[in-house]
Formats: sequence, structure tokens, C-alpha cells
Amino acid sequence: MHIILGATGHVGSACARALLARGAPVLAVVHDVAKGRLLEQQGATVAAVDIGDAQALHAVFRQGNRAFLLNPPAAPDTDTDAEERRTVRSILEALQGAGLEKVVAESTMGSQPGERIGDSSVLWGLEEGLRAQPIPAAINRAAYYFSNFDMQIEEVRKTGRFQTVFPADFVLPMVAPADLGAVAARRMLSGPDDIEVLNVEGPERYSFADVGRAFEKVLGRPVETVSTPRDQWIAAFRAQGFSQPAAEAYARMTGAAIDGTATEEGRQERCRTTLEDYLRGAVEGPIHGVEVQ
Repeated sequence: MHIILGATGHVGSACARALLARGAPVLAVVHDVAKGRLLEQQGATVAAVDIGDAQALHAVFRQGNRAFLLNPPAAPDTDTDAEERRTVRSILEALQGAGLEKVVAESTMGSQPGERIGDSSVLWGLEEGLRAQPIPAAINRAAYYFSNFDMQIEEVRKTGRFQTVFPADFVLPMVAPADLGAVAARRMLSGPDDIEVLNVEGPERYSFADVGRAFEKVLGRPVETVSTPRDQWIAAFRAQGFSQPAAEAYARMTGAAIDGTATEEGRQERCRTTLEDYLRGAVEGPIHGVEVQ
């Protein structure tokens, strides 16, 4: 049995569907059973578990032989760093004595040691915790998700302005979540010796001005890329509903990405989906097949 955390999210759902397509048994771990109904219809077993409950999660892990580990994003109006570190601790505790033969973990290409640098430091902690335990652990470090632009589609369509905290000319590795799920599924099925760090990104790298131009092509209207100055990042996150601690953590994470302080490690893998193709699919309708968290 292949256990999938975050099974109704962008990456987890893609991983689950890819495994089901190969005839592999899947146990989809969800927060709300109702959100997992489509996966259940597609052949998965669904279990509602609070990832922060290590004892309940351990019981689920005992039902499988492999697991895809995705630390769920905390609500932005909370102290995201504290919440996400709590769930990392729960996942690592739940693995102890679970009897799994291999795990595949979703991390980030921004992974680095430090304190309160958003996902960059939280997922570094997950990686280090996995290295310190006996179950073979494959690490997939993901590029910046194309799906981060989903919530801006309607605003860009209406106003012709694409707003970003990154400089317009800043080039960043980016990737489609469905491609990440496909890579994760492949490593779930590979041997226990396939545990290297893999940096997963799209077919090419894009600047944020490129994102604006992709929106232009997809929406058929002029689009201006507007960059928020660094000294206004925290205020910008706060205006989006982030708590003060979350806004500060996300601002530090953005700065770390721009300043290039991430740890470089592992092999690179390029995926197929282009930014323009992803945005076109997102604009034209649902592209993930399940309700996302």
C-alpha cells in the first residue's frame, strides 16, 4: 500500500492518480473525507487524519509499505513557521517503528538551515529528520510552483496587472505541480536505493516578467508586471491576510530566494509542462481533478 499525505492537494493528488494509473494500491490521507471522494471513486482508500496527531498518523503508516510525505501548509493567518514545524515533528515521530520500507519527501529547492525562513528552513528540518532515521528517504526538492499564480488569474484578467514581491527581471526555477506528482510516483515505485536528492523544475527558467507575458498570451490582453519593493514586502503580505509572524517568515524566504542563500545539492530533473501551458489550463478550467486544500 502506498500512503499519500496531502492527497487532495496539487502535488499529492497528482502522485496518487499516477500510482492508481499504474495499478498500485493507494491510501490517501486527507483532512476531510468529503474532499477525498473523487480519489476514492478512482480506486483509492481514503483516511481522514490530522497530520499533527502523531499517534493516528503512525497507525496509518503501519498500513502501508511506502509513503509520500508532504508537510501541509499552515493557514497564513497563523504563525506558519510554528505550525509547520509542529507537523514536521509529528510526521517524523509517526515514522518511528512504522515498518515502512521507503519514503519519498517533498521539499524545496530553497531548502536551507536557519530559523523562520518559511518553507526553506521548515523543510530543511524535515530533510534532516529523515536523514537521522533508518527508513530510506528519497528527497524531491521542488522549484517554485506554477500554482502560486492561480489566485491572481481573475485579478490579472480584470486589471491587467500582475503583482509580485519578486523583481520583474528575477529568474527562478518553476514547475507544474502535476509534474512533481509524477516524479514522486515514479520514486515511490523505484527501489529503496533510489534516495538521492533530486531538484525538480520545469523545462526552462522564467523571470517574473516572463510570467506577465505568459498571462498576456493566455488572457489575450496587455499585462503589466508590478514588483513590490523589498521594504514593503511585510506590509504586502499583511494586506493579504498573513499574520505578522507569517508575513515576516515569507519576507525572509523571498529574500533568501533572491539573494541565493539556498543549499545546492543533488541532481537536476527537468519536466515537460511549460508556464504558458499551465496557465492556459488554469484559466480554461479545473486541471487537477480533485478539490485542492
